Amino acid sequence: METIRVEELSKSYAKTQALSEVSFTARAGTVLGLLGPNGSGKTTTVRILSTLMRPDSGRAWIDGHDVVAQPHHVRSVIGLTGQYAAVDDELSGQQNLELIARLLGSSRTAARARATELIERFRLEGAARRLAKTYSGGMRRRLDVAASLVGGPRVLFLDEPTTGLDPRSRNEVWTLVRELVGDGVTVLLTTQYLEEADHLANDLVVLDQGRVVATGTPIGLKARVGGLALQVRVEDPDRCAQAAEYVTAATGVEATVDQDTGLIGAPVGDVKALRRLAEQLETADIPFVELGLRQATLDEVFFALTGRNAQSAGPDPVSAGTTERNPR
Repeated sequence: METIRVEELSKSYAKTQALSEVSFTARAGTVLGLLGPNGSGKTTTVRILSTLMRPDSGRAWIDGHDVVAQPHHVRSVIGLTGQYAAVDDELSGQQNLELIARLLGSSRTAARARATELIERFRLEGAARRLAKTYSGGMRRRLDVAASLVGGPRVLFLDEPTTGLDPRSRNEVWTLVRELVGDGVTVLLTTQYLEEADHLANDLVVLDQGRVVATGTPIGLKARVGGLALQVRVEDPDRCAQAAEYVTAATGVEATVDQDTGLIGAPVGDVKALRRLAEQLETADIPFVELGLRQATLDEVFFALTGRNAQSAGPDPVSAGTTERNPR
């Protein structure tokens, strides 16, 4: 069953085409990962689907409701967490959640009960009475996601929810997402972190320059570009660029170079490329300390599909942050 359906959405700002006939669907109770570099249209898509912006053309439905014709119905079933925490620093965690519940029409008693329930669920009991400005980054993010759930949404939009978080806090958010999906919530997750999409997403939509360039499961997209990756590390770091050219020639895909580790890699569909590369490096007298095949990463798949890294483009024309919370 489809909870999100998007058909040929287009949106432009002045001379910038943010979205061009974007179409995709999301199954109920799953995570749909919306991937793309900065400026690819991810945030624009989220803002349209959450009724914060009207498309120039195309249609979209959330839980069967048209986002343009039935915005009130859509807002009653969604929650939204933007790229940056939007809690009130001068209120405690408990007060933040109670305030949102009251704005959504709950009585004082019901608001207090709902806030307490979410505080416990998101493991914030010890900090419930502390001002939000004293929270760590991970705690603020948990509070922010909790705020998006006050209205009990069936669909949750998470727009780059782990931007700026340390690895431990990021893992905390990942755990929360898995728990939400386990409860039947459908999550649309936008992210630049390919590892994040690999861990969380059931299905993926890859955007580039406002267009859908690929869809499928993480495993399916990896298989599409070969499923395996060729990896080499040369003895002389100064010859990395030259070796990368040989990797590109052997695989038919532009190689990536990790500047920190010196590893050169590219997706490969033909295991014979390993032998070809070894022969080319030997002929060119480029000694290597590591050479082999491994499972391709989603980052390599993304590079093969778009020709660039996920964080290589300019910013989305739309402001990244938003304070909207399941508006009615």
